[in-house]
Amino acid sequence: MRFKDVMDNFLNRGQTRSDDLPAPELDTIERHQQNIFDKIEYQRKYRVGFGRFVKDPVKYLVENPVNVLFISVPIALLVLLGGFISMIASYGFSVLFSTTMIDDVAVFALLIAIVPLALLDLKESRRVSSVEESLPNFFRDVAGMNDSGMTLPHAIRIVSEGEYGALTPYIRKLDKEMSWSVPFVDAIRRFGELVHTPLAARSVDLIAHASAAGGDVSEVLRAAANDAYEFYNLKSERQSSMLIYMVIILMSFVVFLFVIAVLSSTFLATMAEAGSAVSASGAAAAGNFMGGVDLFLYNRLFAHAALIQGFFSGLAAGVMGEGRMVAGLKYSALMVLVAWIAFRFLI
Repeated sequence: MRFKDVMDNFLNRGQTRSDDLPAPELDTIERHQQNIFDKIEYQRKYRVGFGRFVKDPVKYLVENPVNVLFISVPIALLVLLGGFISMIASYGFSVLFSTTMIDDVAVFALLIAIVPLALLDLKESRRVSSVEESLPNFFRDVAGMNDSGMTLPHAIRIVSEGEYGALTPYIRKLDKEMSWSVPFVDAIRRFGELVHTPLAARSVDLIAHASAAGGDVSEVLRAAANDAYEFYNLKSERQSSMLIYMVIILMSFVVFLFVIAVLSSTFLATMAEAGSAVSASGAAAAGNFMGGVDLFLYNRLFAHAALIQGFFSGLAAGVMGEGRMVAGLKYSALMVLVAWIAFRFLI
């Protein structure tokens, strides 16, 4: 019986006997009920929204990696704004055009904004991959033990003692709920909510509907296992087939940096030196032409182009490889860092 049903029965019993109770005792019961509801509302506030973040911020951020943007983006903006104001106050507006200091601050602010999300998303994707890999085996094992004559709670109890990677803690929670005589449909739905992956939600929905309709649980579990196995295999095949395109994107970025390095160190450097030599010799017309090569300006433009290409190429790699733009942030952060190091220390 659910908590809501228990509370409804409690309130109904209290209502039926309210006419037989004296006023002082009735007021005491009503205050007691109100106190219970206040405690329930207080606990609910700490399970959703900002209250949940205050209670356990680490868990709130890990459960949904995108939530970390509420912290990383404001910090990145503060770093960018603070660096901008500090440089203007110390060196004046000319520092924006004569040095690359503002570019360095912008790069670090960008990395501060995206690196936490990239790391948490990488951790979450590994958890999801481990869960989806173990899910078919879990369903098959439970179905096989149920076919052998074990009751469903006993089968789940035996299976929970095994090792199923990242799925193991969720199986043990399912076993605890089944040991408390929670109906299988309710327990498996709760299991799907806790696992919180697309494949688990799909499989649990299939199992819950089929079980509620009166189907054979073993056959339903076996069908869900086959479906989860095919889903995971298709996903793995897609990632394997798209790996070559991810490599092409990464290699094209490296080639772009190499071409810029060669262009800057040979052609543009030679033109700048020639322009300086012509200007020193007194040839005014030639000096106006050749002396117009500003090597610093060109290198800065190339650096901006490399940073932009690295960031968006990483996003494209994530979409191609894993079907999610957020998954490409780890590649974006890596390529942005490589581009910054190349133009600050190598080119």
